Amino acid sequence: DQSGRRRPVPIEGDTLWLEVDEVIVSVGVSPNPLIPQTFTGMEITSWGTIVVNNDTMQTADEMIYAGGDIVRGGATVILAMGDGRKAAKAMHAHLNHPL
Repeated sequence: DQSGRRRPVPIEGDTLWLEVDEVIVSVGVSPNPLIPQTFTGMEITSWGTIVVNNDTMQTADEMIYAGGDIVRGGATVILAMGDGRKAAKAMHAHLNHPL
């Protein structure tokens, strides 16, 4: 806009629809307490964060990956992006060479 802030504007005909099983919105700097309560089979710390394999970002449920604040607590976006890269690499390997 005029103040220099970014303002998303929809582009007609440029909408992408994806069929998904689940979408988790993650906004904020602390773990969402609903996630550990909703998804079973994951190890949760006393701080309410999810325990993951630090190399793959896999939880105790090998089909669920996690990163960012839900794993680390409040941290930087750079660390969350790094978690996402690790998880994406591990997912790609898992999908191409399932155990």
